[in-house]
Amino acid sequence: MNVLFISLGCDKNLVDTEVMLGILAANGHQMTDDETQADIVVVNTCCFIHDAKEESIQSILEMAELKKGGRLKALIVTGCLAQRYQSEILEEIPEVDAVLGTTSYEEIGKVIEGILSESPMERGDAKLTMKDIDYLPEVDTRRLVTTGGHFAYLKIAEGCDKHCTYCIIPKIRGNFRSVPMEHLIEEAEQLAEEGVKELILVAQETTLYGVDIYGEKKLPELLRRLSAISGLRWIRILYCYPEEITEELIQVIKEEPKVCHYLDLPIQHANDEILKRMGRRTSKQQLKDIIGRLQEEIPDITLRTTLITGFPGETQEQHEELMDFVDEMEFDRLGVFTYSPEEDTPAAQMPEQIQEDVKAERQAELMELQQDIVFEQAEEMIGREMLVMIEGKVADENAYVGRTYRDAPNVDGLIFVNTDEELMSGDFAKVKVIGATEYDLIGELI
Repeated sequence: MNVLFISLGCDKNLVDTEVMLGILAANGHQMTDDETQADIVVVNTCCFIHDAKEESIQSILEMAELKKGGRLKALIVTGCLAQRYQSEILEEIPEVDAVLGTTSYEEIGKVIEGILSESPMERGDAKLTMKDIDYLPEVDTRRLVTTGGHFAYLKIAEGCDKHCTYCIIPKIRGNFRSVPMEHLIEEAEQLAEEGVKELILVAQETTLYGVDIYGEKKLPELLRRLSAISGLRWIRILYCYPEEITEELIQVIKEEPKVCHYLDLPIQHANDEILKRMGRRTSKQQLKDIIGRLQEEIPDITLRTTLITGFPGETQEQHEELMDFVDEMEFDRLGVFTYSPEEDTPAAQMPEQIQEDVKAERQAELMELQQDIVFEQAEEMIGREMLVMIEGKVADENAYVGRTYRDAPNVDGLIFVNTDEELMSGDFAKVKVIGATEYDLIGELI
């Protein structure tokens, strides 16, 4: 059978997709990216914010139309939207043959067998597959990496215990559960054997890794053990809650050559009152202290953050305070989301919801400010020599596209490298920065 996967949402969801792809490949199924050739379609959904929910629903409806045309033998919905709206999907979209929850993706092979079975009972059993929300799937089959082979995500934990007032994740992904370290080391070794050179650590929160199964934070130890794996060149850490960053973690980032001097710190806001209403665990001063400590210990560290603008009750003064904070901190990378009220979250019930046009205006102001900061930083990079991972060739030009340690894939910038030499994706090259264009750099091979 030819299987088409549509993977939506975050990189953590992508890891689940790759696990399912590995299971189906081991069961003899073929993968396709052509919907006209697909016998089976799996839509791995997201519902973190309104736009993600809409995209997921639209994708399911489009595939349902394909099913009506008679080509598809099975349409399966997995992931966060499936977990949250399981009964609604089955009731309102009859073309959907099966729904799998966020902790049930390891059953994908059995579910497809059930759907294709001649037995009505087996087909009925396959319709809805849900496991305990705090179950942690264990899969022995190798993942089928979809990121090009030279970088891959390593999901080190599942779920979250923070319960921020705007976030639905704990209700659809469960409590925080760390993946045992031995499993992670084994998976990382397999990925390195397959040619992966950059490993990107992801979870709802990476900084708390190990507290639930080892009784203490084990991210520093995990980083040291991953650094010992031959073949890996870069190890990048995403989703670090600032209040959980320890001195030990800072020192490991500083001392281990393979650990990129790059950290993703989702701070969400800088006004103390808003942070408190969001259910965050930091104050503006604590954020300043943590950022200052990181920059003091690791002067060339690249810091990425995300913000939420237009949170219920956010005043113009609080927005301006956030603007001042961004201007002062000069984050290297920054993304801004407008607040999205999600049902079943405390923030959605809060008074003083902000109008959409005000949210959009504040988002635009923040991004315009950040653009000025980034442009200035890019100009300062000119003349520097950087190690670049090559991602691919620019069509019809003697140039390649790549990333420095300062850029995570798909969210940050790129560097375009001019050279007559032949390079391959995954190669590392020494490059001198000779120019900058908005968010990207231009370089030449040394």
